[in-house]
Amino acid sequence: MTQQLTGVLTGKVAVIAGGTGGIGYASAKRLAAAGARIVLLGRNVDKLASLANELPGTGHGSVVVSVEDSNALELAVSKIQSSFGRVDILVNSAGMTKAIPHKDLDALNDVLFDQVVVANLRAPFATIRAFAPLLRANGDGLVVNISSIAASNGLGSNVAYCAAKAGLDTMALALGRALSPEIRVINVSPGVVDTNFVPGRDSSFNEKQAATTPLKRIGTVDDIAAAVEACATTLRFVTGTTIQVDGGRHLGPV
Repeated sequence: MTQQLTGVLTGKVAVIAGGTGGIGYASAKRLAAAGARIVLLGRNVDKLASLANELPGTGHGSVVVSVEDSNALELAVSKIQSSFGRVDILVNSAGMTKAIPHKDLDALNDVLFDQVVVANLRAPFATIRAFAPLLRANGDGLVVNISSIAASNGLGSNVAYCAAKAGLDTMALALGRALSPEIRVINVSPGVVDTNFVPGRDSSFNEKQAATTPLKRIGTVDDIAAAVEACATTLRFVTGTTIQVDGGRHLGPV
């Protein structure tokens, strides 16, 4: 684990969409250790409550919500405002995908294409839209979206996923401008990360990716969480940009 900051986020509230996923929960742990109170968002009530209780520090919570449902998001915002009184940080780490060869156009049917775009592009926007009033109220709000180098190299799990993440990166440009100066918007862009996010990818896939990555390994969830923490703590003069955290994978295979 990279060096952990402590206490610098005391008094802050961080909402983690996709808070039960690998990157989302690793980000929650880092922000909690830095002093923030955490609200995990997700669909599994039992898992949410259990993971919230395991976070360092006190005063954490969770809300069961699908971030693809804008009406449900509005209710979640009301609950969080009532219970926590503020939101300072929003981490958009929810999403889904499915590995489909890019040449297999028929396998990427309309239903799956729309599902991927909704989960990885529309839902993050809807979540930002719902939480923007609370983030703006403190004059120092932060949104961190978890993107992917698939946005720039077009080599992701499927064509729709690449397109959705490219849209997410462009959205950071637009919202970084539109929401300033009260809210900063930063995308963190991983390469291959050691999670179960893409169904069907196993250790042999990870080993092949590591061998062709300049730093000779794939990412860990803590690598990405450390970047999220940096956005909230040390990278204070940054907005509207995408930070690649991929071991140099965007440079191409070595």
